[in-house]
Amino acid sequence: MKSYTDLEQSKKLAEILPLESADMFYVHTTDLEGDEHYDIDFRINQPLFEDDVCAWSLAALLSVLPDVSLNTFKDGKWNAMVQHDGKMIYVDKDNPVDACYEMILKLHEQELL
Repeated sequence: MKSYTDLEQSKKLAEILPLESADMFYVHTTDLEGDEHYDIDFRINQPLFEDDVCAWSLAALLSVLPDVSLNTFKDGKWNAMVQHDGKMIYVDKDNPVDACYEMILKLHEQELL
C-alpha cells in the first residue's frame, strides 16, 4: 500500500500546504555517473539542501484535511469524504494517499483549504 506522496504529488502539495506539515523529504542526490535522483528519507524532519522536496505520509495528509472520512470498499477503492455547507465532497482512488491527495486538490480548487 502506498504510504506517502510520490515526487510529483509532493511538488504540487508544496504549492498548497504549509511546508511544516510535511513529515519527510525527497533528498536530491547526484550519483558518480552524474545522474540525478530524488530518494525519500524518513529520518529527517527538515530539508538538508535547498533542492530537497517536502513529502507527506498518510498521517500527515490526514492531519491537514478538515474532518475527512477515509474508507475502503470491497472493490479495493479508497474514498475520502468531507462535508461542507450541507453537501458532501468526495473522491475515489486506488489507495488512501491518492484519495487524500485528490481531496486536498479539490478543496484547494474550491478555496476550502
